[in-house]
Amino acid sequence: QVQLVESGGGLVQAGGSLRLSCAASGRTISSYRMGWFRQAPGKERELVAAIRLSGYNTYYADSVKGRFTISRDNAKNTVYLQMNSLKPEDTAVYYCNAVRPDLSPDYVFGSWGQGTQVTVSS
Repeated sequence: QVQLVESGGGLVQAGGSLRLSCAASGRTISSYRMGWFRQAPGKERELVAAIRLSGYNTYYADSVKGRFTISRDNAKNTVYLQMNSLKPEDTAVYYCNAVRPDLSPDYVFGSWGQGTQVTVSS
């Protein structure tokens, strides 16, 4: 079964850190650009970070630049998102997915996983 499973979310105070993981199964991530998206209540899902196949080229939304770091371990078939200096506005459900060159989602791993909730208190 092809799927992505996100984990690592939780409740953290502003200024704190979390590390999210996205484990893929049924298909290797090594052939795909991967990304982390988030969706806050009442808002559209947005891309926050993406990483190319080699891991050397990354993209970050302006809102997270300098605070979040995306990485990948192709051997473990896993993508990570290290989130530091968290702010209340980072509160959202976080999802991972493959990403097209135009940074839109690429559903080669199927539709969205269950996501992982990140809540940042002030």
